[in-house]
Amino acid sequence: MRLNENTVIFGDRVILVPYRAEHVSTYHEWMKSPELLELTASEPLSYEEELEMQRKWHFDDDKLTFILLAQPETSTSTSNILEPSEIKKCKMVGDVNLFLPDGKTGQGECEIMIASKEDRRKGYAIEALSLFLSYLTITLPFDPSHLIARIGSSNKPSIRLFQKLGFGIIKHVKVFDEVELNFGVEDDKEILSDLGLEVGINKKVDWINKSLEGRLGKYD
Repeated sequence: MRLNENTVIFGDRVILVPYRAEHVSTYHEWMKSPELLELTASEPLSYEEELEMQRKWHFDDDKLTFILLAQPETSTSTSNILEPSEIKKCKMVGDVNLFLPDGKTGQGECEIMIASKEDRRKGYAIEALSLFLSYLTITLPFDPSHLIARIGSSNKPSIRLFQKLGFGIIKHVKVFDEVELNFGVEDDKEILSDLGLEVGINKKVDWINKSLEGRLGKYD
């Protein structure tokens, strides 16, 4: 989707930038990992196929994606807003996506990936999703109640991540061994019990009222 082709979103821990050809080499290396292929339900692609996929992400109206960069731990800047030359030096850590198979009025499936184990549990994913969801619901615009996520039932950290963002488990698709979550609904307690998942989240992230003021920039 071309909506965000020149957009950068600055977070405190991560920076969201559009997926461009310059990112494909690193992304291709990531996707040689059997673990990531399994977690993302993906098939291995050649470098040329990955380039073609990047072009699809850019132009197809049913896909919206950002690459996640880590904010530098030390920076000469007094804020989180970096100059283009500084952004180019930031480490790629993952991506965040929205699929719209039925257009803007249908369901939108959200996905996030933090590629390296060393970059997980640093708060990147929850901040990136908060910024991304706020951006797409305001900018597309998109009805938050249509947001869903599909996650392998054994991937408890990802399930809990979406629960913290206000998504509730509504379905266990046994043939794929995955759960489906929907924003704004309560967890199905029977499914939670069957899968041995925790009940309730004491503190949820209110991303829907998150302001992007002062966080948006142009990605050259």
